Formats: sequence, C-alpha cells, structure tokens
Amino acid sequence: MNNTTLTAEWDKTFPKSENVIHKKVTFKNRYGITLAADMYTPKNAEGKLPAIAVSGPFGAVKEQASGLYAQTMSERGFITIAFDPSYTGESGGEPRYMASPDINTEDIMAAVDFLSVQNEVDADKISVIGICGFGGLALNAAALDTRIKATVVSTMYDMSRVNANGYFDAEDSEEQRYAKKVALNKQRTKDFAENTYARGGGVVDPLPDDAPYFVKDYHAYYKTERGYHKRSLNSNDGWNVIGCQSFMNQPILQYSSEIRSAVLIMHGEKAHSLYFGKDAYENMTNGSKYTANKELLIIPGATHTDLYDGGGKNFIPFDDIENFIRKNI
Repeated sequence: MNNTTLTAEWDKTFPKSENVIHKKVTFKNRYGITLAADMYTPKNAEGKLPAIAVSGPFGAVKEQASGLYAQTMSERGFITIAFDPSYTGESGGEPRYMASPDINTEDIMAAVDFLSVQNEVDADKISVIGICGFGGLALNAAALDTRIKATVVSTMYDMSRVNANGYFDAEDSEEQRYAKKVALNKQRTKDFAENTYARGGGVVDPLPDDAPYFVKDYHAYYKTERGYHKRSLNSNDGWNVIGCQSFMNQPILQYSSEIRSAVLIMHGEKAHSLYFGKDAYENMTNGSKYTANKELLIIPGATHTDLYDGGGKNFIPFDDIENFIRKNI
C-alpha cells in the first residue's frame, strides 16, 4: 500500500464549500510516519491567520466528521487541516490499522508542527479539535503541547478507560481485565504465527433488532450514505483485534488538571458517551489552578453521532466553537 498516493477527487461525506481553497498535504510525525491531511484555507485570505488541526472520530477518516469540522471552521476564517492518524486512511505506518496512545497523541502534535511553519499561519494562534476518541487524545496533547492555545473536545471517548473498563465501566474489575488480556495475547500469538492480523470488525451490519441504542446510533452514521466511507475502519472491517491493546494500561488523562490553555468539552445530552465528557471535565478542573478558561457544553437532544455531522438538525454548535477559540487564542 502506497500511503503517500493521495486521492485526487473530492470523496468526502459532505459537500465541497465554494468559500475555501482545498488541497492535500503531507507531513511527518516524530516517528517518521507520513500523515496525510486535507488543508482548507479561506478564499481571499489576507495576512497570517489562526489555525486549527482536527482529527477523529476514532476509526474514522478525514473525509468524514473531521473534514466537515475543518472545512466549516475554514469558512469562518481559520486555516485548518483534517488529518488521518498513523496507520489509517491515506496516512502511512505499517502494519495497518493499529492504534497507540503515544503515537496518536504525537500525530496531533505533528499537525501543530506542520501548521506552525506555514507562511500564512499565525504560529501563536493554533488550536486543535478532537472528535470522539481523538477528543481524549486531544486533551492528552494539550497537556503536553504548550503551543496549543485552545482545545475543543467533541462527543469524546476516553479510549484508555473504555478499553480497560468496557462500555459504561461494566467490566471494571481486575478479573475481567485479566480475561481480556489473556484473549488479546492469545490473538497476538496466532497473528504472529500466521503473519497476519485479524480484524475486529467495524460497526455491525446488518443491525440486529436487539442492538443497543448506541450501536444503532453508530450504524445510522457509519453504515449509511450519511457517513459511510470506503477507507473508514468503522464503516468496514474495524481495527486489528490487538490494535488498541496498549490503551488498557496507559491512562491518557492523568495530567489533564495541569492544562493551562483553554479547553471546551462539548457533548450531546442523549449521547451514550456523555459520562466520558462529564468525568473528563470534572477531572480536568478538580483541584486545578487553571479553571477560568475551561468550559463544559451539553447540547440538548443530541446523540453521540449528532456531533459528527449535525444529525440533520445542526446540532454542532459552530458559533460556540468559533467564539471559544477566538476568545482564547
């Protein structure tokens, strides 16, 4: 797979805006992995502009939600990039379909590297937006990268917590974690012996009648014309079974209370994942000296995936996102 061969045609899940200039770009992270991104620049832009790097959801590609966020924010006067994380989409990295709390955090910081050296970007006014699992990773990046002036976290997952504890913390015991580790390491031996990696499967399709409501929510996005994309892991065969193993014992939000820059955590009122956002905000602000520029925004009536694309009802609060970022950069 030649991961630096970028698709030329417009193949997004959202319409192309006539108010921005779009181009494909690449850059490397500190592990030498080439990341592919869509760059959006406002038409008739003058002078140096503030910039935003966008990624997520976890298992999605830049042609889906992150691209919609990036293009929309560019329409509002920002230079933006939406990028594919390492090992996924059009970005490099072998073997394919692996995830890493370290490398995926580095991906965000590498995007800041790239934006920082663009002639048309004000390097002192760079922000990041992380969607779903990349919301938690964006918080981790904000705790590390002092160049990030504002972070917006949308419909977030804490990937360490969900991998270690299961959905809704239903598997939060040493015994259940041990059983998962046994199964994952058994799979590692099998993969190594067969010189291949078993895939975990994306969003279930066809949808069972008794599927949990959040699975129905995912299906409505990833498995329909609304959000399906041929390179999206969630739309197709998913991550490798062992792809997210290291998240189990590498908490990514350990030092979130030390984030000095501005953070907006926004979540849908009806999202199954709302507990991630609420708890992340509480952990970030509890005992912290840096609470004045931290906000939690709950969007009435919105589900988890409504904040991917608006859910047909304009649920994504782009005015609030723009106002928050401009106030804090």
